Formats: sequence, structure tokens, C-alpha cells
Amino acid sequence: MEYSLQVEHLCKSYGSFALQDVNFSLPKGSVMGFIGENGAGKTTVIKCILGMVRKDSGNIKLFGQEQRGDMLDAKQDIGVVFDGSNFHDPMRATDIAAMMEKIYRNWDNTLFEKYLYQFQIPSHKLFKEFSRGMKMKLSIATAISHHPKLLILDEATSGLDPIVRDEILDVFFELIQDEEHSILMSSHITSDLQKIADYITFIHNGRILLSEEKDLMLENYRILKCSRSQATKIAKKDIIRRRENEFGCEFLMKTECAARYREYLSEQPSLEDIMLFYVKGELV
Repeated sequence: MEYSLQVEHLCKSYGSFALQDVNFSLPKGSVMGFIGENGAGKTTVIKCILGMVRKDSGNIKLFGQEQRGDMLDAKQDIGVVFDGSNFHDPMRATDIAAMMEKIYRNWDNTLFEKYLYQFQIPSHKLFKEFSRGMKMKLSIATAISHHPKLLILDEATSGLDPIVRDEILDVFFELIQDEEHSILMSSHITSDLQKIADYITFIHNGRILLSEEKDLMLENYRILKCSRSQATKIAKKDIIRRRENEFGCEFLMKTECAARYREYLSEQPSLEDIMLFYVKGELV
């Protein structure tokens, strides 16, 4: 299998926080959702990938090549969108195109104009006059108009309304159809990732808890619901995390373990359910 990105044993310490032995791989032509609570380490990992933060140890491979030096060649094939404004307020879309044409050898102005039309972005309006949604759509149009092999998004859709997010997800779907492009998408909006992601990597307190195919992950877990009295009959070895509420108890467990309790109510979790159980649930 070919990979667009491989992160191997990545470590980075800031004193009070540390990335600890982070490992995951993004296959070529796929979308990976990168999830975790605020402060879990998602942005730090992304900055290490991009060379914006110096790693303490570990290896990062982009398109099969180990990360070295300034990575100028590799960066030609990477598009990046961070949360927040990416351009100066006085700039217009035409100014951005002129700048990007000098930076990226594969800059495609025709494609950029296509996205401006598709997103209904005025080419001569000042960036500072755009709404948050328009700013983000312009940033995404810019990031993908030099035909990047890898698109990295750090909370790019957070704070956007569902209509704008759906419009952006459609563009991502189009981008990966040829199986040559890959996307690493960090987001708190797990419902978006449930729609588009092929793989999910879940980071918590600087450690990777899960990294696997999304569909397989969802199939491998069940939420078991029961009364407090019924909960006493569940073997501790079958429980991953436990939560209590006013109606009783809920347990996150592997599907094969949940099958032992056929008299109990169980359901397939969402990505958000899995994340909340790991972050807020209790160990037994």
C-alpha cells in the first residue's frame, strides 16, 4: 500500500504537555479524520508534519520520503488550511492568486477561478469584508488550486453553518475521486468525519488511542445500556469505559463482548460517542 503520510514514534515535549510515541499512516487516495478534545495534541502533530515545530524524536514520511531539511519539494504537493484567517485583511482574491502563482509551480488559476465561481466569492472584494464562511471557502479554494497531493485541514470547518460545511465536503469528495489525493482532516465536528472519512485517528493527552478504518471502528464497538442493578452482572474485563446517568449505566465495549449480554439494550456508537466515552467515561 502507498502512503501519503506516515508518522512513526513521534515525540514532542513542551514540559507540561507531550506527544508520546504518536503513530499513524494515511493511505494514498483516502481521507483520515483526526479527532480529539482541545489540547489533545492535534495541532502540534500537524505542525510537526509541516516542519513548523521541531520534533524531539520519531520519523515523518511524506509521499514515502523521510522529512528532512526545509522540505521545499514536498511542500509543493501539500495544501494547508488552519482555523482562522489565513490572509491579510487588505487582500483580494486576485491578489492571492498573483501571490500563489509565484509560490507554487503547479498553481492553476483557471481552477482557482472555478472555485471562486462555485463558492460565489467576489474576486475584488477585500478579505476583511468577508464572513467567516466566505473566508474559509476562499482559504480552501486557495489550498487546492495548486493540485496538492495531500490536503491538511486543522479545524477548517469549525464554526461554519451546516450548509457551508456541506458545500465544502462536496469539494473534498470531488478531490479524492481520482484516488491520487489524500486529506488529513482535524475536526471537532465528528458528524462531518463520519460522512467523509475512510480512516479515523483519535488522540488523547498526546497519545494515539485508536487509528483504524472508520467503518471497522464503528463495527467493533457497542454501547450497552442497562439499570444499575443489571450493571453488577457485567464482567469488568468486558468494559472499556463506563458512564452513569439518571436512567442507569452505559458501557462502551467491543462488539464481541457486547454479544454476551443479549438481554441488554445495545446500539452502535457514533464517532462522537466513542470519543466521549474515552475522554469522559470511567475506567472500571
